[in-house]
Amino acid sequence: MNSQPNALPARHILVVDDDGELREQVVGYLTEHGYQLHAAKDAVSMEQALAAAPIDLIVLDVMLPGEDGLSICRRLSETGGPAIVMVSAMGDEVDRVLGLELGADDYLPKPCSPRELLARVRAVFRRLDEVRGGAPRRGKTYHFQGFVVDTLRRQLRAPNGPTILLTGGEFSLLSVFLENPQRILSRDQLLEQARGSQTEVFDRAVDVQISRLRRKLHACVEGEIIKTYRGAGYLFDAKVTRA
Repeated sequence: MNSQPNALPARHILVVDDDGELREQVVGYLTEHGYQLHAAKDAVSMEQALAAAPIDLIVLDVMLPGEDGLSICRRLSETGGPAIVMVSAMGDEVDRVLGLELGADDYLPKPCSPRELLARVRAVFRRLDEVRGGAPRRGKTYHFQGFVVDTLRRQLRAPNGPTILLTGGEFSLLSVFLENPQRILSRDQLLEQARGSQTEVFDRAVDVQISRLRRKLHACVEGEIIKTYRGAGYLFDAKVTRA
């Protein structure tokens, strides 16, 4: 009677920050907007929270006691962990590029308003939903140069069989390339299609994530699949078939 066919279960978000007051503020605000919140003050308590609940996204501070946020981000990304939105007082471009290069899905400088953080969190979830088959046309299987991509399961399998771990941002970019093979795409086009036009992202983020994606593909096959055209953008140079 009261069921909503399009309603989704509450997402689980883990806020990792050693500032107790700020942590509680973020937890309270995101809870008010329908998310299931968990909190941790360092890497140790973060691991306990990850073991206790199905965390979908981590809001991760960079400056933490013990293991810092950048190390945590790298470690979780390498093992296919939850999506990550990093927040840090170190907000210049070099720091943001480093966070994205280590696997963060977004990077927000402190101080940031809860409303902006909410917008970034929603944008990350929208991208993940689209890639995971939120739209019927996305739930497909692609083949190129021996690779197999399952967009519904968000999996990339190498020609020799093993699954290649990709961050949310890397998989979003790969999905755009698969929809537009043999076509030069500008940074603006990639940003709009992979990250959403509502997300404020600087151009350098595309270069960083494409560089990571390129390395992962080229570790499995010879030749250049993602080509750079200076002043124009990037081209996915492979024959793509879709099931």
